[in-house]
Amino acid sequence: MKKDTVESPPFTSNQKIIIAILALLQFTVILDFIVISPLGDILMKKLDMTTANFGFTVSAYAFSAGISGLLAAGFADKFDRKKLLLFFYTGFIIGTVFCALSTSYTTLLLARIFTGLFGGVIGSVSLAIVTDLFIIHQRGRVMGFIQMAYGASQILGVPLGLYCANHWGWHSSFLMIAVLGVIILLAIITQMPAITKHLELQSDKSPFLHLWHTLSNKNYQIGFAAIALLSVGGFMMQPFGSVFLVNNIHISQEDLPMVFFLTGLSVLFIMPIVGKLSDKVSKFKLFTAGSILSVIMIIIYTNLGPIPLWQVVVLTMIMFMGIMSRMVPATTLNTAIPEMKDRGAYMSITSSMQQIAGGIAAVSAGFIVHQETKSSPLENYDILGYVISVITLFTVFLIWRVNQLAKRREDAAKEIEI
Repeated sequence: MKKDTVESPPFTSNQKIIIAILALLQFTVILDFIVISPLGDILMKKLDMTTANFGFTVSAYAFSAGISGLLAAGFADKFDRKKLLLFFYTGFIIGTVFCALSTSYTTLLLARIFTGLFGGVIGSVSLAIVTDLFIIHQRGRVMGFIQMAYGASQILGVPLGLYCANHWGWHSSFLMIAVLGVIILLAIITQMPAITKHLELQSDKSPFLHLWHTLSNKNYQIGFAAIALLSVGGFMMQPFGSVFLVNNIHISQEDLPMVFFLTGLSVLFIMPIVGKLSDKVSKFKLFTAGSILSVIMIIIYTNLGPIPLWQVVVLTMIMFMGIMSRMVPATTLNTAIPEMKDRGAYMSITSSMQQIAGGIAAVSAGFIVHQETKSSPLENYDILGYVISVITLFTVFLIWRVNQLAKRREDAAKEIEI
């Protein structure tokens, strides 16, 4: 019987530094995006937004990130990946400062668009760096550590951001992210080496031809579709999470930081375990198990009424364990699809498709849910749960297709070595 386990080589000291930098970088990018959700109730009341307005505020970042990712895709394999990362991360920091300076729905919307133009490309550049510097049997652990940034942002960033918002206004949450971003930018400049190996494989074709070549590859299209749908659930559910907790579950604004802290703690605990499992067992089976758990918990969660705080925390922790257990194996499998010469473009397009799909999801969610007044219960949140569950199950099929492609590439690579 064929074994489903493999040996995972240890990381070098240089690789550990790169992992730390990328994890910290992702921490700020993820925090900048998800902090909108816990601030949602405050922003909707302070800036007089409807649920549709707030959906557009969330999707504005996603749409601009998707567009910039597509425009950058043709150029993504033409430059040193470190220089690309520095350029887009600098723009991201500037955009976050603009968010902090916003005084109305319109100015915040424009600031989110600007931030998305830069922030949306960072994830794809980071993935290309991971794929260049780590072999496939290390990437699960790498992605596990990098995805820990999500848990860390929940544990440290979101509660701190909410604390700042409750004491010094919501603007201070974005200033906090910008200051941290400057420190990480300096670490990238001083600690990350140039990453140019992919440049040796480049042809003379124009960036637009490179983009078209990548977009038109039928195998790549399967990966684009799978990763795009992977993020839809989060974009539909999370933006209105704090509104649901405050107005339906009757959790106070003061208790929200504790909910996000403990949820993030569970994610921080589970991500390294999932990362290790992803390098040792079938990534597809791991993804399927996480999907089934996610569907069960999402349906339960979106149908909740007023319950004690401890029950909310327990249910939220279990739900996010399922959701995040899908991300590592799916993202790791996806990195095996592109050839080295196409990796930057592939990751940029993947990120773009993910952001655009998420933007559509956020807008759709804003029209599905409804709130009569600023303090009345959020309606139709349960419908969101059912929609997300159906999409989650369909994603299992697409990731199965990605898994088949990844196996073929791995088998082909072994034959070449022999």
